[in-house]
Amino acid sequence: MKQKEVKYKKNPSVVLREEFDDWGVLFDTEKGEGFCINPMGIYIWKQLDGSHTNQDVLKVIKNTFEDIPNDVEAHVNEVIEQLVQHELIL
Repeated sequence: MKQKEVKYKKNPSVVLREEFDDWGVLFDTEKGEGFCINPMGIYIWKQLDGSHTNQDVLKVIKNTFEDIPNDVEAHVNEVIEQLVQHELIL
């Protein structure tokens, strides 16, 4: 199945801590590893509930934010790819 068609969900052992500056940390409680995440990454993370594909997330971003860069799809795919690589989403 293509990455764009997968409906990812959060790894249940991963928790998000949002910081005062809109950045956050994803902490994998099983591995004891933390990952910094920027505000857009947090927004993407919150969309990954098992019912949204990459394309769904992209549509929500385009409908929610203004001044979206032309390469937003590449950014969304890159964030999701990194989350998968670190097993933060399944």
